[in-house]
Amino acid sequence: MLHKTISLLGSTGSIGTQALAVVREHGFRIAALAAHSNIHLLENQAREYCPDLVCIYNKELYTQLKDALKDTSVRVTSGMEGLLEAATWPTADMVLNAVVGMVGLQPTLAAIQAGKSLALANKETLVTGGQLVIEAAQRHHVAILPVDSEHSAIFQCLQGNRPEQVKKLILTASGGPFFGKKREDLQKVTVADALNHPNWNMGAKITIDSATLMNKGLEMIEAAWLFHKTIDDIEVLVHRESVIHSAVEYVDHSVIAQLGVPDMKIPIQYALTYPERYPCPVQSLNLLDYGQLTFAAPDPETFVCLKACREAMHRGGLYPTLVNGANEQAVDLFLHQKISFLEIGDLVYGALHLSVPEGDFSITDVLDADRRARAYVLEQVC
Repeated sequence: MLHKTISLLGSTGSIGTQALAVVREHGFRIAALAAHSNIHLLENQAREYCPDLVCIYNKELYTQLKDALKDTSVRVTSGMEGLLEAATWPTADMVLNAVVGMVGLQPTLAAIQAGKSLALANKETLVTGGQLVIEAAQRHHVAILPVDSEHSAIFQCLQGNRPEQVKKLILTASGGPFFGKKREDLQKVTVADALNHPNWNMGAKITIDSATLMNKGLEMIEAAWLFHKTIDDIEVLVHRESVIHSAVEYVDHSVIAQLGVPDMKIPIQYALTYPERYPCPVQSLNLLDYGQLTFAAPDPETFVCLKACREAMHRGGLYPTLVNGANEQAVDLFLHQKISFLEIGDLVYGALHLSVPEGDFSITDVLDADRRARAYVLEQVC
């Protein structure tokens, strides 16, 4: 049994529920749980894992959750204050940040400042505040362990090699449900169409991001920060089978890749148990089941979110915050059928026209840029 105590932010989402399956398998202790609004699942999780604290981010549900858990000794909190408390809970050795969206930035910084090891599944943390996060991690000597399958794959491929030996990072993408389509083919895409991912079972926002290739754009930015590379050192390949989760090319042109079945429990477990490896409750990869693996170049003219993210990283500063904020707002509008699928990418790319302060920035500047990007999207729609 592994002796580790974890604070899990985003416990009722796709990553969170799979992380708890790993926790159950290996006997970790849960110090704190946090969720956005799935109060019934959060209550059940609290009863099973007996944390010291639970946080329901939606403050309107605080009283209901507190009443539901009044027969326990669990401390109940809510809002950003509760999320920050969960991220810094004293008995936690590690924080697994699996919340979705920009909301994950402040608890990430709080966990680092509290000296917690950080397993990071919230890519927006590095997209919007990469400079702040990496500098804080270095200052507090905190390890950031990637949970996304692609970044976990790169992290694994880097083991035993020196950073200066790396020539290129290769991020693989499933291509989502609309691989091979052109703009004219996507005029009448429905929400149900976009949520029909071919390989992965994920939450709604991340699934839409996969359909637009925004997810891969965000992962490019995240990889640049995590592995200290420029955006031009990162290549994206569409790999429909999702068997090769990413790869690293070295200066001698050797390419090392990490393979496995498309199951998030593998990278989640590796982050929680690093540097050790243990049996994982997933299917073993049998390449004969696939027969062949295929690769293709992405189409940034149809899936303009990918182009927007690359351009944002070239500009640097707060531009990645702009495209991320615009995307979060646009995806929400699309899920509520207020805009079309293609408008997501157009609005994300359009946000690059906003002006932002140059030079060093603070978390206040990040939050302001995020608000301006969301306001821009709403103004264009209304």
